[in-house]
Amino acid sequence: MDAKVEKALDTALANWAAMAKSSHEEAEAAADGFEASFYAFIDAVREWVDRLKPRPQTLEQLLALPEVAEIVDRLPAPLVLNFETEAELILEHVVRDEEDKYD
Repeated sequence: MDAKVEKALDTALANWAAMAKSSHEEAEAAADGFEASFYAFIDAVREWVDRLKPRPQTLEQLLALPEVAEIVDRLPAPLVLNFETEAELILEHVVRDEEDKYD
């Protein structure tokens, strides 16, 4: 797996775990931290996918890559659909506006 993607994934997963353990008072800050790290992870995946030769053209082709299968295996079940949605946008060359990332 690309080192930058792996580091970003590790950070997002750590923030996911912290969010799950956060108290009611810490919940909003923990959720914000997770969201920011998740989209930093997505940005790292985008950069990596854009460097692939040949670049996958479909979600099925992307998900079939061993590195992506490893990512999906490491993601908690509630995040898999979010990842697949973002992966489709990456393949379509769509970059979300900052304000749209968190909606």
